Amino acid sequence: MTERLRIALYVCTYQRNDELERLLFSVKRASDNVADRADVGVVVVDDNADQRAEAVIDNFPETFPLGLHYRTSGKQNISMARNVGIEAALEFGDVVAMTDDDIVVPDDWFRQHLELRDRTNADATTGPLLLEFDPNAGSWIHDEPFDEFGLLEFEDDAEVPICATGNSTVSADFLRAHPEIRFDPDLGVVGGEDMVFYRAAMGAGLKAHFSKQVAVREIEPPERSTLQYQLGRAMWMGNTRYVTNLTAGDATKGRLVLRSARIMARALIRSPRRLMAKEAPQLRYSLAEFSEGVGMMSGIFGVRLDHH
Repeated sequence: MTERLRIALYVCTYQRNDELERLLFSVKRASDNVADRADVGVVVVDDNADQRAEAVIDNFPETFPLGLHYRTSGKQNISMARNVGIEAALEFGDVVAMTDDDIVVPDDWFRQHLELRDRTNADATTGPLLLEFDPNAGSWIHDEPFDEFGLLEFEDDAEVPICATGNSTVSADFLRAHPEIRFDPDLGVVGGEDMVFYRAAMGAGLKAHFSKQVAVREIEPPERSTLQYQLGRAMWMGNTRYVTNLTAGDATKGRLVLRSARIMARALIRSPRRLMAKEAPQLRYSLAEFSEGVGMMSGIFGVRLDHH
């Protein structure tokens, strides 16, 4: 007989009350879907200085078997907020689940994570995070693969070197056994704290597996459907990759210089190659890839781009 589990989901929120409520409704459906084998509780960590997210908790009409819990951080530092969430989740969970306040999870989200855990005997499970843009946005953002920019791509059930905090679960026993592995506050503004956290965890023996079946959707607000935003996001992602790879000790500055140069070179030839193959050139997406390389290169000169 399959062991009944206690799942403790934590989510950090900042200036997104409407989005948080939308997420909680989707989590409630996923909780109901797995009621035959697990009990779910949710921790909301409010990173607003004015504690505005408490209103969502007070007015949320649904309940969870293990409750809906409210914690505060208020530092506008995502690492500090995540660490508050972990400690709260460890108070009652066998499995600690993570997602973000602008996510919508599918009805079978918890079930798919548990089934992946069962199939692979994983300590941690993860899946894709798909971007969903405003349907009224320009056609280019739907025609070009911006919804997959930065997407984790692995074979189903594969053991993986990284997880997405917007879509992952971790064994509570592992987190209790490794209190030193938490999110780095020094990265809580520039970003990349999730990559460094999971690299450290895997260095300590965490076994993580991936499945496309546990995909979630990040709902993008209309203001993100502009080329300016997409280029800025790509540059920040590149800069974050530099910072996190250096912090985690995964690459030297020299290797990162070469990596950023390859990204920019690949971006420059991408559209011409597509034209030669009689495909749409996707110039905007190629420009975004080039911006990612520029962001990585900027890190070499000490630039740290703010996450917010």
